[in-house]
Amino acid sequence: MTRSERSCSAAGSGGALKFLTDSAFQLELRRRVDEYFRVTGRRQRDCWQMYLKTATLIAGLAVSYLLLVFVADAWWQSLPLAVMLGFVAAGVGFNIQHDGGHEAYSDHRSINKLMAMTLDMLGGSSYFWRWKHGVIHHTYVNVTGHDSDLNLGFLGRVTPHQPRLPFHRWQHLYLWPFYGLVAVKWQFVDDFRRLIAGRIGSYRVRRPTGGDLVLLLAGKALFFTWAFGIPLLLHPVHAVLLHYAVAALVLGTALSVVFQVAHCVEAAAFPLPSGTTGRIERAWAIHQAETTADFSRTSRAVAWLLGGLNFQIEHHLFPKISHVNYPAISKVVEQTCRDFGVAYTEHRSFREGVIAHFRWLRRMGMPAALPG
Repeated sequence: MTRSERSCSAAGSGGALKFLTDSAFQLELRRRVDEYFRVTGRRQRDCWQMYLKTATLIAGLAVSYLLLVFVADAWWQSLPLAVMLGFVAAGVGFNIQHDGGHEAYSDHRSINKLMAMTLDMLGGSSYFWRWKHGVIHHTYVNVTGHDSDLNLGFLGRVTPHQPRLPFHRWQHLYLWPFYGLVAVKWQFVDDFRRLIAGRIGSYRVRRPTGGDLVLLLAGKALFFTWAFGIPLLLHPVHAVLLHYAVAALVLGTALSVVFQVAHCVEAAAFPLPSGTTGRIERAWAIHQAETTADFSRTSRAVAWLLGGLNFQIEHHLFPKISHVNYPAISKVVEQTCRDFGVAYTEHRSFREGVIAHFRWLRRMGMPAALPG
């Protein structure tokens, strides 16, 4: 059992969900990937490419913000800058924060924590992200009732095991604008609610205390200062709110769609625990591969912009390896999946993945899309 699984066992109410214990695929895959790094001499973490990318993205974020707040004096200048700010913020999240939060950025814990804290700068909480994404989602991906990332509330139905409401018939059309609200929701609502309730979905989580609590509150204060406080000294309220909304919608849409394309598509599995054994009848590593989809594997630009999250299968199997290595090890992962008869799903392009998600939303909104 991985450390994430052990952590989730402690967090979950009523005990952790179990998986089949056959680990032959996982052991062989790990052996082959370790052999790849041994033969090539590549580093799994602390890669120079990540430090260069970090400098580029942080500089881009700073320049976009400074131009927007202090230089732009017409809407045709400010609105494109707000869009750029949203995209660069998403890039920081996909690349710097994500690797840091998974301890995949560096071999040094302090560097990983510093990089993970870029989420606090963007208005989120690296503490709760670790629980929600690093522990719960990565352990129970696509398991209805366990993976809280699948819960869209009454607005949407993305698994065949969620209740269907009549208006879900049109969810493939109306959900897209709501995806943009994800960033606003965790900046203003989710983190505070989790702090008060001590829960994420069906799982209890430890509330932050001491330094973790100070970091959470200081991060929120820093975000509100740069997002609202400083701009309001120079611009009218309506202008500040408009440009915040544009940047936040771009950020939220980017984050949401990349997740949905990786997990909520027709080819991904949505298993439930066996009614007899109460466990998932797949080994954990096989479950990770079969509930996830890659896309745009041949595009260096997509891999750079999305922090390797177009290689979601590789990321779910090796979350502590820096994403700059995913294009190379994906060939090893794919071949091992083929050798063991494990499904390996790939969309040739991001567009193809988005279309697959669109079809899945439409299918899940239909009355016939009920669990068997």
